[in-house]
Amino acid sequence: MTQDVVTRIDGTVGRISLNRPKALHALTLDMCHAMSTALSEWANDDAIEAVIIDHVEGSRGFCAGGDIAFLRDSALNDGGASGRKFFHDVYQLNHQLFTFPKPVVAFMDGITMGGGVGISQPAKFRVATENTRFAMPETGIGLFPDVGGGWYLSRIGGRLGQFLALTGARLDGSEALWTGLATHYVPSEMLDDIKARIVERPGRIAGILSEPVGTPPEARIEKNALKIAKHFASDRYEDILASLEGAIADGDTWAEKERDTLGTKSPQTCKVALRQLATSTDLPTFADNMVMEYRIASRVLTRPDFAEGVRAVITDKTNDPKWDPATPAEVSDALIDSIFAPLPADEEWKPL
Repeated sequence: MTQDVVTRIDGTVGRISLNRPKALHALTLDMCHAMSTALSEWANDDAIEAVIIDHVEGSRGFCAGGDIAFLRDSALNDGGASGRKFFHDVYQLNHQLFTFPKPVVAFMDGITMGGGVGISQPAKFRVATENTRFAMPETGIGLFPDVGGGWYLSRIGGRLGQFLALTGARLDGSEALWTGLATHYVPSEMLDDIKARIVERPGRIAGILSEPVGTPPEARIEKNALKIAKHFASDRYEDILASLEGAIADGDTWAEKERDTLGTKSPQTCKVALRQLATSTDLPTFADNMVMEYRIASRVLTRPDFAEGVRAVITDKTNDPKWDPATPAEVSDALIDSIFAPLPADEEWKPL
């Protein structure tokens, strides 16, 4: 059987290549453990100067997320026990990358969603291409933008993070660069050469990535930035919906499209995401953020919306989820409070 993650040393650079192309390199627990083991070894190896994370050639995805089918099976069949283990260890990998003592370069060449965001955003260098499709689409399956999403999305500015968290909007490579979710934009045809040059001179990564590579296309999201800042300004979900409704009454077709998009999402998850991002802004460390996200994950995994959302969107592809609670008004503050509440001390998330 082919390794789902290929780890190797190339000169003085550690290389991690995701190798599960049929699943667009979606992360399994074994893949996360393999990555974590390699990173632990390289962190203490003076011969390793930098790390590159990419995917094997010939597929559309950098990493399309986590093992959603496994998580749903856990929610339905073991009370979420194996799912919580999955979240716990994936979050340890996210934190390990965030605190890694050497430069990490993530090449987001292709679909970069969910778990793929979690292993690319901690990198010092985040390279987008014309193939990049960046999104946190979890509200559509009753999950939430985890793997550090609370930290990254809340810090973009202009309420863009809240917009991305709620709508699951997909950004292309130039949009990822414009929002700061990518640090560099490189045409995909240049990637092999750039990786080879990084291996040759790992002390010059910033310079190698910043050398003239042409002008990226215009970032389409920039045209709607003012509307996003206005309509997604509130941390109260009902206020956002009301703002969009007001614009629709004035004939704004963009607002209508976004309102309709939100209408397909889990009301519970949308309220969770807004609280998550608002809370994360005030957290002092990324580890604190992951403690919060693990509490959320432990709860939403076994709430009705997750299994139902995966059924409707991924398993049956009927796109007709029956959310519970069904409307934003029915998602009480008490329910959200319970999702964010501390876990018993021996069950809280801890870094490696």
